[in-house]
Amino acid sequence: MASLKELRNRIASVQATQKITRAMQMVAASKLRRAHEAAEAARPYAERMGGVLANLAAGIVGHEGAPRLLAGTGSTQSHLLLVATAERGLCGGFNAAIARLARADADKHRAAGKEVKILCVGRKGYEVLRRTHAAMLLEPVSYQGLKAVGFDQANEVAQRVLADFNAGAFDVCTLYYAEFQSILTQTPVAQQMIPAHFENDDRPDVLHGGAYEYEPDAQEILEVLLPRNVAVQILRALLENAASEQGARMSAMDSATRNAGEMIDSLTITYNRSRQAQITKELIEIISGAEAL
Repeated sequence: MASLKELRNRIASVQATQKITRAMQMVAASKLRRAHEAAEAARPYAERMGGVLANLAAGIVGHEGAPRLLAGTGSTQSHLLLVATAERGLCGGFNAAIARLARADADKHRAAGKEVKILCVGRKGYEVLRRTHAAMLLEPVSYQGLKAVGFDQANEVAQRVLADFNAGAFDVCTLYYAEFQSILTQTPVAQQMIPAHFENDDRPDVLHGGAYEYEPDAQEILEVLLPRNVAVQILRALLENAASEQGARMSAMDSATRNAGEMIDSLTITYNRSRQAQITKELIEIISGAEAL
């Protein structure tokens, strides 16, 4: 059994940890509001751009001269998995869930005889995937130290991806991130970016049944907007991740704070029992000694 001094030290240590987790929970709650607002503000723009591109692409897909970002290379042999995670941990299973989805798709592609490369945006995703898929990993993109990630960072990643695509490094690019639902729920998402893939139900939401004429023609517009759409979708993923990370951290730190409180209660009971037993033993020894006289 631990001595009273050891128990006191353990109680003090857990109390110090509880103060840290409670402070981290409050900081995450403060950051979550701003991150959630930024993620919600990015959704309409990304969805509207996807809808406009879907309408433009509907009349040009399959035609000769369609942009490569839309038509693809004609092959699906080489895949790039763009995995966006957080720069820091202590946010529950947030990073692991995104990495798990990407790992499952990587294994599926490899089993089908495809070539797979993984580009991590965020240090934690790289650390998780390095344990099992180190041979597939490219040099990661890290934004450690930045207080917020904006379009400049998303465009930096997009330019790297587009340069690799134009150089023939891959045929299909899929983006992985966590979509923020609530503090308790962050859903890992896989979104194909190259060749551009649009949901059919996006198009009516944008045009509302109207007929539009474009100038210049659709092909020229797509040549300009498709590369920008890659950066916009990456920005949306980074903002969704920022909100999801803070929500997951807030939930994880709340659980850690409550667990620390339960441990303190358990250790306090053990300490009181040990102290009482020691006092009782000393009293018995004193009484026994007095009776012996």
